[in-house]
Amino acid sequence: MSDLSHLIPEAQTAFAQAESINALETAKAQYLGKTGQITAALKGLGKISKEERREVGAAINVVKQAIEQALNARREEIQAEIQAKKLAEEAIDVTLPARQQSQGSLHPVSLTLQRLEQLFHSLGFDVATGPEIESDFYNFTALNIPEDHPARAMHDTFYIDDAHVLRTHTSPVQVRYMEAALKANKQPPLKIIAPGRVYRVDSDATHSPMFHQVEGLWVDENISFANLKGVVQDFLQQFFERDDLTVRFRPSFFPFTEPSAEMDMSWNGGWLEIGGCGMVHPEVFRHVDIDTEQYRGFAFGLGVERLTMLRYGVNDLRHFFNNDLRFLNQFKTTK
Repeated sequence: MSDLSHLIPEAQTAFAQAESINALETAKAQYLGKTGQITAALKGLGKISKEERREVGAAINVVKQAIEQALNARREEIQAEIQAKKLAEEAIDVTLPARQQSQGSLHPVSLTLQRLEQLFHSLGFDVATGPEIESDFYNFTALNIPEDHPARAMHDTFYIDDAHVLRTHTSPVQVRYMEAALKANKQPPLKIIAPGRVYRVDSDATHSPMFHQVEGLWVDENISFANLKGVVQDFLQQFFERDDLTVRFRPSFFPFTEPSAEMDMSWNGGWLEIGGCGMVHPEVFRHVDIDTEQYRGFAFGLGVERLTMLRYGVNDLRHFFNNDLRFLNQFKTTK
């Protein structure tokens, strides 16, 4: 059997010329593959005498090991080259200017809430908040809506348990605020708005299971419907930036106010309903120990999404909650 040592430099040259893993595997097959020269030599050992087989076999293994070492060395070189190329392609030049980043902005409903708070603050109202998971007492009973009252059926609600519910309006905040004020020996006048999320089982183009309300409360001596109309009309004129906007009241019913009314505002040659209002019911004052002989008050409620739709010309409330950036990007503001 001839000397195979000449295969070592041949294989080294062939491996060095391979520029990819696939090309290296092809070169490997010439020497170490099933039909390669080293494999053929090992198969030929059976044709020689036992005495020669040990010596020849050892010589073949020396050549085989040298070729395998050259193969592994070249494989590592190719892998290192691939890694270096990948790192170079993905390298970040920290000396370059930063890429333009998309800047977020307030949601249109948040913009409206912000504007509401600013405008009512200019009218002397403080902002009050309360829990969204409310007790049955504050959400209903304290607002003159006992357990058997038909008004409860109008509030299709999400109950947490028998005694707690996702609040159906922000009126409970008014009760909690008056209760806390009296405990702190703070007597009227009390002027607050209560903006926040509320929940009812409803969903269509103008309703959502979760939406926002802002409710107002003013308690003082000699408060009347005239004060209520003046506050609401002044707010709406500033909110929509229209001095010609007027307000009218239509008789209605709410358990927590007496008398009660629906509020309409003049809009595009007609009238548009924008909320409910009324004088605070004496029963509500009794729950918080306010003297009904000395003090009176009014309360009103407005739908924040409805105001937002009117201000920005949106015709479907569901756009506010679909998280469609094409819609939301229209309300980006710059400072």
